Amino acid sequence: MGTGAVASRAWHATITVLVLVALALQVVVAVRVSGAPPQTTAGLLRGASLPGRIIRVLSFFTIQSNVLIGVAAASLALNPAQDGRVWRPLRLTSLVGITVTGIVYSTVLAKVHQPNGTAETVVNTLVHYVVPIMAVLGWLLYGPRPRVGRADVVKSLVFPAAWMAYTLVRGAIWHWYPYPFVDVVTHGYLTVAVNAVLVLIVLSAVAALIAYGDRHLPPRSARASSTPAVA
Repeated sequence: MGTGAVASRAWHATITVLVLVALALQVVVAVRVSGAPPQTTAGLLRGASLPGRIIRVLSFFTIQSNVLIGVAAASLALNPAQDGRVWRPLRLTSLVGITVTGIVYSTVLAKVHQPNGTAETVVNTLVHYVVPIMAVLGWLLYGPRPRVGRADVVKSLVFPAAWMAYTLVRGAIWHWYPYPFVDVVTHGYLTVAVNAVLVLIVLSAVAALIAYGDRHLPPRSARASSTPAVA
């Protein structure tokens, strides 16, 4: 096994572990916060039943993007040359999602979000800064690429579109939203629709940028073994 493959596996294994640590800590935070009185303020975990608080955790785009990048990173830790028709859009979706997570949080949400306590601060740092930076750097350093086709760019937008639809449907039923910019109760559907379009534009731009880099940056495909790529 070459040094490139070893470094890639170590890098992506580290990302996987960090995601698991962040998720575990976030669940602990959700378990510890109070379930009463009922609370529907956007972004807050407290004020719901324990199952409701866990569902709230899993409803954040940040958490879902970290889960996706964790899955993609785990596959690359096993095989740095991973490829396949299913894997390609999964990898691109995870990269786009985690990149936008870092961008949107640092430029918009960090101003209104104040973590409380050590556990929340650690989770916040991992999911919004450390994992996004490591994911992008890992792609730049180790690839694998080329891996992105035109169809993969389109497919990468399915996940955020599905997340938005889920968020609005769930919010209409339980009146809780994970982020202020999708809070229909506060802003109304028109403003939220405009915000959704803006986010989609950012996602599309990031996907296009990654696709451009995939075609023009030096190829990276460190073979871990002779095992065929998994579709």
